[in-house]
Amino acid sequence: MRRIRRVEKSVSLLMVLLLVMITTPVSSVFAAMVGTETILINQDTLDARDLVRSFLDRQDVQSQLTARGIDSDEAKARVDSLSDAEVMQIADRIDELPAGGDFWGTFAFVLIIVFLTLLVMEILGYTDFI
Repeated sequence: MRRIRRVEKSVSLLMVLLLVMITTPVSSVFAAMVGTETILINQDTLDARDLVRSFLDRQDVQSQLTARGIDSDEAKARVDSLSDAEVMQIADRIDELPAGGDFWGTFAFVLIIVFLTLLVMEILGYTDFI
């Protein structure tokens, strides 16, 4: 009789344990379709990281980094630790920055400003070119 009670006790403890495990809330996983925007955003962030890394690989950028006391490997590690939004912002700024300047664009802009200034001064009567 003792042996049966010992077996009953161990079986009942096992059953209680299984019942508790079955009834505990389990977070469910729901499968969903991955949207095209998500894939494109992920690809854009990968492209932005590659752009920034390729920018850091340039010899002139590396020379400027070493002139300022920054190791190029450390700079690459910092880029790898940036969030996706920060990398996208940096990549957008790299495309906007002038590389070497635009002489003819600046020259044309200055000529247009000088012409418009002289035209307004002529119309208002401050100068007499004609």
